[in-house]
Amino acid sequence: MTPLLLKFVFDRIQAAPMPFFVKPIARSIAGKVQNTYISPNLARHQDFMERELSLHEWFAGAEFSAADIQMSFPVELSVARGGLDGKRPRLMQFLERIHARPSYKRALAAGGPYAYAS
Repeated sequence: MTPLLLKFVFDRIQAAPMPFFVKPIARSIAGKVQNTYISPNLARHQDFMERELSLHEWFAGAEFSAADIQMSFPVELSVARGGLDGKRPRLMQFLERIHARPSYKRALAAGGPYAYAS
């Protein structure tokens, strides 16, 4: 979650209105942090999660568990804002399995559309 949070913060810095004389400096610093720290760490974490899902169907083993509920939000957020796509098919399949669960569908029916990551 830390790299995802940092990506959100630094994306906001790059897009934020600011005085013209500060803008190039702030955007340069934010871009450098994104390129040298945030993006490589996001990729490293996503690669790690992808490898873990190559061992089992779910994060903590063969059975669905609280670990999968915990990991569902970072994976959702990674798709929405962290660049996660079909290049990591196991993570995308994990998300599809989460979305197909009856309890997930009931939660959406009770709470409304999921829009926290958009």
